[in-house]
Amino acid sequence: MWRWTPRTAFARTIALIAFVLVINQAVSYLMIAVYVVKPGVQQIVHLLGSNLQTRILLEQVEGPERQPLLAQYNAMGGAQRFSAQEAEQMGVDYAQPYEFLAAELSYVMQEPVQVRMASYNSTFFWVQRSQEPDSWYRVVLSEFDDRALSPLLFYLALIGSLSVLGGIAFARWLNRPLQALQLAARRIAAGEDPGQLEERGASEIMQVTQAFNQMSRGIQRLEQDRALLLAGISHDLRTPLTRIRLATEMMPPSEDYLVEGIVHDIDDMNAIIDQFIDYVRARDHVNFSEEDLNVLIQDVIESVQYVTDAPSEDLFHLNLGDLPLVQLQAVAMKRVLSNLIDNARHYGSTPITIRTGAQGIYADGNVRKDARIWIEVIDSGEGIDEAQLDEVFEPFMQGNLARGGEGSGLGLAIVKRFVQLHGGDIQLRNQAGAGLCVRIELPVRQPTQHAVG
Repeated sequence: MWRWTPRTAFARTIALIAFVLVINQAVSYLMIAVYVVKPGVQQIVHLLGSNLQTRILLEQVEGPERQPLLAQYNAMGGAQRFSAQEAEQMGVDYAQPYEFLAAELSYVMQEPVQVRMASYNSTFFWVQRSQEPDSWYRVVLSEFDDRALSPLLFYLALIGSLSVLGGIAFARWLNRPLQALQLAARRIAAGEDPGQLEERGASEIMQVTQAFNQMSRGIQRLEQDRALLLAGISHDLRTPLTRIRLATEMMPPSEDYLVEGIVHDIDDMNAIIDQFIDYVRARDHVNFSEEDLNVLIQDVIESVQYVTDAPSEDLFHLNLGDLPLVQLQAVAMKRVLSNLIDNARHYGSTPITIRTGAQGIYADGNVRKDARIWIEVIDSGEGIDEAQLDEVFEPFMQGNLARGGEGSGLGLAIVKRFVQLHGGDIQLRNQAGAGLCVRIELPVRQPTQHAVG
């Protein structure tokens, strides 16, 4: 298939209609040329030839009858003869030359001629014979009007335009169910419920719509089963873990070495369950609000410091730029930041460098359409293999042994899913002289004011 071939059904329908109209117009113009224009040209050539030949014959008459005959012929509107100078004064130089008329008339006159046409109050032709280069003949054709073809051409153009517009309207009507189907598919891809589509249009489109509605109902049933499964995981797993923890705390002090290990394992299992639920429920966070990303970073850092009880300068190096307020899901974004920091602490090394900035935002506060804010979290570890930079975003995938092998393997997968829900991008790269650098870029949505980080 050629590259220039239309891809969409709408474009192909328009192309087909346009092709048919072009053929129709070409045939129409050909018919006009053969049955209207050509006979008209032949008639003009015949009239010009008759007038010129009559004038030439009258000028060859000798005797006293010559002048009365010429005067009578002129009064009847016959061809008149002028010198080149007189013709120039009468505007022969501004008349339009017609080569095809000259060729036809030359054949009739049996000698080369020039033909020019001018239209003022009436249409007249200037003819110059090769045997008389210093003279011009003027023939007035009151019966001929070159504007007679204008309405015909206008109606042809009007019919063609109306046909194109009608074809476009028909194609839009024909493709409207497909457009609705496309929008509904995008909503499903975004995790939304598009509802049941109206089954209309051609039979093939109706069958596709019916299949889509069945698929949509199936997806909704799967979502309901997923919610039930999550509720079961949350209840059926956490309840025995809670009982185990209570039983562990009742163990005698002589077995404290066992208690500490069991409690640690229970906390790990609870964390894994939380990560699993967060990954599956990523699309359930739908409440966007205007947030300052720098403030969210400070909140997460304070939580980490409270748990670790370590000085801030030992854990973090902050370089926060000025950011606008943007539409974010605060809980989801805090989860992203928390996962990145936990990943840097557990699999990399401290201190952790956190940088933020913006691009596409002017000094006066105006924002371009492609404006974005970004955040980089850089640990001080050894990084990971270049071949694994993309793989670590897959669920249950972990980096190489240089970064340790503990955890559920869902941390970065959760981060990527939340970032994609914000319409953003995430990239990993090994920082020269440091460790792993995670860079997130988020679009600036409906900024209202400038917040200083």
